[in-house]
Amino acid sequence: MLTKTNLVSTLVTGLWALFGGYLLWGILGETLLAGHELTLGLMRENPDFIHLSIGCLLAGLAFSVLYGKWANGIYTNASGIIFGAWVAVLIGLGEGLITYSTAELLDLSGTLINFGIYFVFYIIMGMLASLIYRKVSK
Repeated sequence: MLTKTNLVSTLVTGLWALFGGYLLWGILGETLLAGHELTLGLMRENPDFIHLSIGCLLAGLAFSVLYGKWANGIYTNASGIIFGAWVAVLIGLGEGLITYSTAELLDLSGTLINFGIYFVFYIIMGMLASLIYRKVSK
């Protein structure tokens, strides 16, 4: 499970989770999701960067381990994109619709916009994981 390839992929995808998440949700998403929040003041003004960084590394680890198993030795851009798309459907759309139906966080349009952001986020994460697995596992 913890091979050199997986550790490098964990680091790269974890860094993408941290900085890409900031780019997509912190900068782009803030504008796109404005007006779709149902509960104002829910988000922290300044994140707890220690726990955010740990969470991003754990997300990168889980994503990398699952991708490594799922790709079954075929580490192409297409396999990374497809894997990322499925993760986006699971988390962004599946969990997003569950949250929409049970909590007052985002309206339906905001939920779908958020899914679009998740889709881009996990497609890029899948491409990064596939690139690392392809290059490092040789």
